[in-house]
Amino acid sequence: MKNDNVLEVSDLSVAFGGAKVVDNISYSLRRGCTLGIVGESGSGKSVSSLALMGLLPTNAAVGGSATFFPGEGRPINLLDLDEQGFRDIRGGHISMIFQEPMTSLNPMQRCGAQVIEMMRAHGEHDLDAARRRTLDLFNEVQLPRPESIFSSYPHEISGGQKQRVMIAMALACNPDILIADEPTTALDVTVQHAILQLLKQLQQRHRISIIFITHDLGVVNQIADDIAVMYRGHIVEYGTADHVLHHPSQPYTQGLLACRPPLDSRPLRLPTVQEFLDGTYSAGGDRQPEPLPDPAIPIISVRNLDVTYTLKKNIFGKPLQTLKAVDDLSFDIFEGETLGLVGESGCGKSTLGRAILRLIDHSDGTIAYRGTPLDRLDAHHMRTLRTKLQIIFQDPYSSLNPRITVGDAIAEPLVVHNPSHLDRTALHDRVMQLMQQVGLQPEWYHRYPHEFSGGQRQRICIARALILNPELVICDESVSALDVSVQAQVLNLLNDLKRHYHFTYLFITHDLGVVKYLSDRIMVMQHGRIVESGTPDQIFSNPQTDYTRTLINAIPRL
Repeated sequence: MKNDNVLEVSDLSVAFGGAKVVDNISYSLRRGCTLGIVGESGSGKSVSSLALMGLLPTNAAVGGSATFFPGEGRPINLLDLDEQGFRDIRGGHISMIFQEPMTSLNPMQRCGAQVIEMMRAHGEHDLDAARRRTLDLFNEVQLPRPESIFSSYPHEISGGQKQRVMIAMALACNPDILIADEPTTALDVTVQHAILQLLKQLQQRHRISIIFITHDLGVVNQIADDIAVMYRGHIVEYGTADHVLHHPSQPYTQGLLACRPPLDSRPLRLPTVQEFLDGTYSAGGDRQPEPLPDPAIPIISVRNLDVTYTLKKNIFGKPLQTLKAVDDLSFDIFEGETLGLVGESGCGKSTLGRAILRLIDHSDGTIAYRGTPLDRLDAHHMRTLRTKLQIIFQDPYSSLNPRITVGDAIAEPLVVHNPSHLDRTALHDRVMQLMQQVGLQPEWYHRYPHEFSGGQRQRICIARALILNPELVICDESVSALDVSVQAQVLNLLNDLKRHYHFTYLFITHDLGVVKYLSDRIMVMQHGRIVESGTPDQIFSNPQTDYTRTLINAIPRL
């Protein structure tokens, strides 16, 4: 009798230097079904799957068993394989899609050649046949212009297209199991929705079994048949998707479900996972609508703004091809409000944020701070004004100097802008005060960025942006790459700081669920233009454009 399971994992453990990061976990993957493995960063979900592929470093100690039941042939304990055995399994029987396709694809090799390389490594010796198969796969994963993308380098295509190339590569040798490790985390909600739909279609067509790894239960709800919830190396809840999502028994699972910004309400604070684990969570009231800002006192006024990039020049430097990233925009940001700017990647929203701060030049129009046009300011006066205008970037690790301690990184803006008015004791006290306010321990002052988690690094960047007491803070996708539990903590922190310091925020994101929770007003941006604006309730209850409706419908729901 054929086994209904394609994979049975029993007492799998992984340790590094005596420290167990995966602790005796067991689960089964049903043939033709999807198992969602959910948990925060550091829970062990990715490490456990890398063990199945033989991709862990040599210092990893792996125990237990992982029995693979191929369509034909004898069962195989993956954990008993040597490197040659894993090479025979990888790609041909078990494939993996990694979280970041840009780092997973070879930047020096064309996309089509990378898929062909996978096929030839597993026995396809006919180059023409491999090329035809690659183009067929590109069509199957719904890539536009397959011939063009076949000849393109990874940097020449979008993030969603790179992920589709990775999926095509993973399917090249008709695997039995596909492991998808956070394949949609950094993607727009619309692209994420399309990738999830594509995976389901491919699964039905080829009867592939999928292990889908994510930190978001809303995402896994769209694709999984079964769910395993991991916390600190253990599986704390395991069962059908319906049971885990709608009848969770463990506080950790309940916390993961609750900390996502709800679409039907705007609570004063988002619950955190730790509150559920500690048993201290209590439902609070909803946020009251903020009074409408006084139209007489905008802090930023943008009028007829254009930002144009030159894509191609002739030998004399004359532009031959240009891209208008921001197209004739006019709007105001009012003191004390949070203005949400939402749209897909490439719509121009980050370009707009940088143009407001004059980090990039605009080609036409005006940007005024409290009535003063910024393009009329010289470098000296603009430098002085930067104390009032700050930005928090998406990736906190690349925003921090790895050679500077976090205390010095937080203090640096004050050192740069006020070098003659510094008292070392007062500066140290100010940094300590900010670290405490953003939830960082004082004893971490002398640690380096690599010693912190993603959420902690983002708190460091927030403290660094606030040390100059700015009036406007631009948050550029500053919670996009965070776990939903850490995201809830950072969103609560931003709201607390706004109430305490009366900040004005421009909050840039592709996630309408997040922007609905945080914002007083929302602007929807597409192809460099604002296509819709209004209060969160207006945007969600009565969207005026098909584009906005598409963004709303793509939000993962439970």
